[in-house]
Amino acid sequence: MARWDGIDEFIAVGETESFSRAAQRLGISTSHVSRAVARLEDRLQVRLLYRTTRHVSLTDAGSTFLERCRRLVDEREDMYAAVSEQDGAPKGHLRLTCSIAYGERYIVPLVNRFGASHPQLAVTIDLSNRVVDLVGEGFDLAVRTGSLHDSRLIATRLASRTRHLCAAPGYIDRHGTPRSLEDLARHHCLVGTTEVWQFSVDGRDVDIRPQGNWRCNSGFAVIDAALQGLGICQLPDFYVAAHLAEGRLVPLLDHLRPPDEGVWAVYPHRRHLSPKVSLLIEYLRTRLEDAPAASSSNAGGDGSASHRYEIA
Repeated sequence: MARWDGIDEFIAVGETESFSRAAQRLGISTSHVSRAVARLEDRLQVRLLYRTTRHVSLTDAGSTFLERCRRLVDEREDMYAAVSEQDGAPKGHLRLTCSIAYGERYIVPLVNRFGASHPQLAVTIDLSNRVVDLVGEGFDLAVRTGSLHDSRLIATRLASRTRHLCAAPGYIDRHGTPRSLEDLARHHCLVGTTEVWQFSVDGRDVDIRPQGNWRCNSGFAVIDAALQGLGICQLPDFYVAAHLAEGRLVPLLDHLRPPDEGVWAVYPHRRHLSPKVSLLIEYLRTRLEDAPAASSSNAGGDGSASHRYEIA
């Protein structure tokens, strides 16, 4: 029996804490995963997992073994990539995730153009507003905004985006212009997926929870409500930039606008970054920098910095 047998299955179970999710990730049956891990434990004469009918968790030995296995598999994948991608051309299967609205507006069209130029590359794009576990679910890359927290990941800044507080002129005519954050309490606020609105007051970050009788988990629905004069919204520039430029919305409390958010390409930590990932990151970075609403003023960085994703 090969000494590698069961390693990939064990890593998948350890990272997903589920035999069925591990099987789905690997594209094999749950029974195969279960048998492979059981044979690995028999070979090692060590219990790696605690199993119940509802939950799977690592033993102490399993946690130690998982970290060592990850390092071995990283080296194995580095070796494969170094040999198979010597010509530097993107190839194989790339899995990417991004939030729905930003993905539809910017990322998917760019990835499609990139894929059209590289016919040996297969692409799967998962648009979701949940925070996908890249390592546990086997993704190569995510595009995310805001603060970053996972130490298993590296982030490269692609662009930045600006959040605007705004309303339709008709709403302002009827209800007046807010002059301070306190004034917002007497206005109709249109609440989307973000429960907290952010501002900057004398260099300090200030959060408020907007109150209103309208809410929806779609940014485009929020914009439609704002254009209908139903209230005030705070949304990123890619939703509102054209409406602001054409006067259908007017900016409010610009002097309290929060700092721009980073837009990041996020990927699992590896010594060798495959051409399919590194070339796509560079492609996205250069194109997003040219998109005014996507890159905004690019405050806070030059768009090219990379760092470990360890921000608390």
